[in-house]
Amino acid sequence: MKVEEHHNRHWYLISYDIRHPKRWRQAYKLLRGTGERIQYSLFRCHLTRSDLEALRWELEQILDQEDDLLVVHLCPRCAGGVEVRGRPEHWDEPPPRFAVL
Repeated sequence: MKVEEHHNRHWYLISYDIRHPKRWRQAYKLLRGTGERIQYSLFRCHLTRSDLEALRWELEQILDQEDDLLVVHLCPRCAGGVEVRGRPEHWDEPPPRFAVL
């Protein structure tokens, strides 16, 4: 990842309430490939603005009128203050892009 690309990434909390199981699974699979699941329908994603817009567009293709979507941008200070019980990671650092197995 380029250094300038890292500086253009921000943390977002993405939450959804999807009424139909098929649409829920589609949204879950999309977000699982983009971010990290924090709770049942809550993901944290470290994205550029263009990544976020592409993700929103893809989610809009899945969602129905009865479904809800919430996207919250976290400033660096706010992201550094997020605590998740039982998880040691800090949000003031970017997530690893890959894991060596």
